[in-house]
Amino acid sequence: MPSDAAASTTVPATALVIGASGGIGAALAAELERRGTAVTRLSRREDGLDVTDPDSVERVLGAVEGPFALILVAIGILAPEGQGPEKALDAIEADHMARVFAVNAIGPALVLRQLSRLLEPGGRCGVLSARVGSIGDNAMGGWYSYRASKTALNQIVHGAALEMKRQDKGAVLVALHPGTVETEFTAPYAGRHKMVSAEEAAKNLLQVMDNLDPAQSGGFYDWRGEEVPW
Repeated sequence: MPSDAAASTTVPATALVIGASGGIGAALAAELERRGTAVTRLSRREDGLDVTDPDSVERVLGAVEGPFALILVAIGILAPEGQGPEKALDAIEADHMARVFAVNAIGPALVLRQLSRLLEPGGRCGVLSARVGSIGDNAMGGWYSYRASKTALNQIVHGAALEMKRQDKGAVLVALHPGTVETEFTAPYAGRHKMVSAEEAAKNLLQVMDNLDPAQSGGFYDWRGEEVPW
């Protein structure tokens, strides 16, 4: 899909944004509301949604009344609080790695368990991943926990999309790379990469979701709508 795809904005009537208190999640919710979508926001900060706790996921998402035309899952951590991504193998710590996997891979998997109830027929779901989760695009190494957790997430999304297609051929479920976005998450790395504002990233991602078709379900796409290698 070219980055200059026509701005054929399709406004979903309803949307659920999970992780709506974070930089990208908040921007996605705000942009959807600006477009006229009725948005339900969920987050740990505001709703006590702890995606690392299966009971919390069941309780909070179980209380949400769907279905929704669009679901966006915008949760993730770069490293445990007070830590940074590992630059070398000897920096790996098992409990730190387990925490990153719990939030970045297991958490979204627990959320996706609710998808058949929360997503309307023919609806769309985008899960925020990251290009560094691409094995084919990894030319630098390092960042072991974060990279591997996003790779695991991509596999979960791909498998869930295949399962979903057997029940709803018109639905779309994809992994999304938003680019390097100016948030608290990326503040320590400012200046190393070209960054975009959360607001711009939200507009880009929603344009991508607008232009995907069911044949692309299960894929991994960047903010321009271009496929990212696995």
